[in-house]
Amino acid sequence: MRRRPWSLALALAALPLALAAPPAHAAPPPPPAPPPAAVTEHRAGFDPLLPSSDPLELREAHRPLAVGYTYSGQRRTLDDYLVRTGTQGFVVLDGADVVFERYVAAGRDSLFQSWSMAKSFTSAAVGIALGEGHIDSIDDPVTRYVPELAGSGYDGVSLRDLLRMSSGIEWDETADVPPVHVAASLGYPLTAMAKRQKRGWEPGTRFEYTSMNSFVLAWAVAEATGVPYHDYVQRKIWGPAGMASKAYLGNDSNGNSMGYCCYYATGRDFARFGLLYLNGGKAGDRQVVPASWVAQSTSPSAPFKPGYGFQWWLGEDGDFSASGLGGQLIWVSPRYGVVIVKSTLFTLVGGEETDAAFEAVAAEVARTRTLRTARAG
Repeated sequence: MRRRPWSLALALAALPLALAAPPAHAAPPPPPAPPPAAVTEHRAGFDPLLPSSDPLELREAHRPLAVGYTYSGQRRTLDDYLVRTGTQGFVVLDGADVVFERYVAAGRDSLFQSWSMAKSFTSAAVGIALGEGHIDSIDDPVTRYVPELAGSGYDGVSLRDLLRMSSGIEWDETADVPPVHVAASLGYPLTAMAKRQKRGWEPGTRFEYTSMNSFVLAWAVAEATGVPYHDYVQRKIWGPAGMASKAYLGNDSNGNSMGYCCYYATGRDFARFGLLYLNGGKAGDRQVVPASWVAQSTSPSAPFKPGYGFQWWLGEDGDFSASGLGGQLIWVSPRYGVVIVKSTLFTLVGGEETDAAFEAVAAEVARTRTLRTARAG
């Protein structure tokens, strides 16, 4: 499997230790985080993202999809897959047409936790800042934009190596993310934790999935643009891309957005983000993300990891995806012209067959599109 989000079991295992011994000077614990499918109001630890004044229309065009596929020698169906993987929200776009949508213990207005799908939003923010001239080059050292990182493991590391998860810092995603995330949730600054990171190997020589890299990218965007990360996302992505619903973005209660995780949004707005990339960075007639950045960030970023772009996971047939803990996915297929969003509470079941299931869904969408076009003609 090409995706490597950190383990919930390890996250839960880290909770007692982190809660029992919070970092010195940590802020009082914030209210409990909202559940993955229900955020109702702004609260400490979350910044709102407001709906676009010009929402991108997704047309209602539901049609039957008879999806079957073979996996591990067994014939399976989409219904089987959705049940077995505990899917709460499932949205399929044929271009801007919603052709299939299903919710379980949730609804169209439910807000789902992105987890690491957020990394792909951060990549988009970097690309926009680059296109606007706030960032001169992704080969610049991150310390050019965040001088506070001088002397840390990030000193001299290029934005490119952050984007392709090759920063060289000592990091074990499954062991290091849980305590970092819990500490941030308790109000300890992510900036302080980034400055404590140590160099472990030569940047640009191997792939090591590292959520702290994505936080540092979001921090660099904020410093380069002079605008807090969540404000920049609001102005440059959420509004221009035509998102239709209010969403939330997690922060560490010190004004630092969690650029590695924690967007809470509807399945349809996650699908709009996938559609933005399917259309080369355009939402309707608006060029939101530079087309050159869309192409570059969804292409192999290094010979040592051909299945990874710039904070996007890459498939074998040109598909690419934003992937998050527990089976959250925005899957984009330029070959079929299809976007699929899957949201779950959490599952470790069925992940290995996701590519086969989604390929079958996309092929069926394309087949039925051709039939409808032929009948209309």
